[in-house]
Amino acid sequence: MNGAGQLAMESLVNILISLGSIVFCWWILTGVRWDVLIRPNRVMQARLLLSVISIVLGHGLASFVIDYLGWSRLVGTLLR
Repeated sequence: MNGAGQLAMESLVNILISLGSIVFCWWILTGVRWDVLIRPNRVMQARLLLSVISIVLGHGLASFVIDYLGWSRLVGTLLR
């Protein structure tokens, strides 16, 4: 595969990892009882808060996974 194709494939994988991490964090956070922390009748604000927290945590998780994959590739070149 040429350089441009490899870069495009790596970008696609990074996007999928990022979206998957956000969805994973959303799924985890749906198990939290937000009604204890949010005032009554603030459903929209609670959903927006859940979305923002999911994006922030998902981005952190995705960054870690993407960095880890890159580091593992570099270690493979070191051992050759």
